[in-house]
Amino acid sequence: MDIEAGKQTMVRESHTPEETYAIALEMGRKALPGQIICLDGDLGTGKTVFTQGFARGLGIQEPVSSPTFTIIQEYEDGRLPLYHFDVYRIGDVEEMDEIGYEDYFYGEGVCLIEWAKLIREIVPHNAIWVFIQKDLEKGMDYRRIMIRQGE
Repeated sequence: MDIEAGKQTMVRESHTPEETYAIALEMGRKALPGQIICLDGDLGTGKTVFTQGFARGLGIQEPVSSPTFTIIQEYEDGRLPLYHFDVYRIGDVEEMDEIGYEDYFYGEGVCLIEWAKLIREIVPHNAIWVFIQKDLEKGMDYRRIMIRQGE
């Protein structure tokens, strides 16, 4: 583990989308009720692949896609409900109040939030942050995945 800004950060490397999926699958299998996973990375880094693996780790069988235009997608068929947010199009954090985010954040399911840095001020301090970065010098499919409790 690396120490970054006083917090422990686990770093995983992925060389294929399948490896990214497997890392997320493992996290989904270990997920607990009430956890919030904040997913951050540039366009095309594999956030959707990560989310699909995470959902499968929860036992969700239905197809998972990014809810870019609906902001939230609910999946209830796993061992825990998954509330998948994509807040890329949120213009103001107050829009989260309109969709009743607190019911999701403080409920018994797991929240996975893409582009969470855009709503950082309402994300609980104990959220798990997952940062996915490309490094083209290491290959087109290489990803560095940093996982940290709290921000």
